[in-house]
Amino acid sequence: MSKTITVNGTERPVPSDPRVSLLDFLRENEGLTGTKKGCDHGQCGACTVIVNGMRINSCLTLAAMHDGDSVTTIEGLGTPTSPSPLQVAFVEHDGFQCGYCTPGQICSATAMLDEIAAGFASDASEDLLGEMQASPEEIRERMSGNLCRCGAYANIVTAIREVAQGDA
Repeated sequence: MSKTITVNGTERPVPSDPRVSLLDFLRENEGLTGTKKGCDHGQCGACTVIVNGMRINSCLTLAAMHDGDSVTTIEGLGTPTSPSPLQVAFVEHDGFQCGYCTPGQICSATAMLDEIAAGFASDASEDLLGEMQASPEEIRERMSGNLCRCGAYANIVTAIREVAQGDA
């Protein structure tokens, strides 16, 4: 039986080399270069993708571990002609400067908003049992694994809040 990974809705064979990281599989095998290789140690978040609805650092996992999984990259969230609400908000609020971290930021923010909607608490949550809110503090805490070396954090938080509040 062949092993496959569904990438942005399309089934792809799992690479035969079990040492290939999910990041390298996406970039080198699939040509999806939106996912960036930043630190290659899971510390910067530039490689963030969504696997089965959860955000992960693709540099820290092997492609072979994701047989049967569904992976969404920045290319699967929107297109230049039909961007996602977060992509639009990042542009409108200048939530990027050099743009290197932006794909990971947007993938992370997409999954983070789903976490908030599902009621997952964070260290910044005021009430572990109540409704989660996308407050600036919550967003900063939940996005802390995604670094922006240009310092566009205030604009990133504003863009995410706009989408969370349904204003995008």
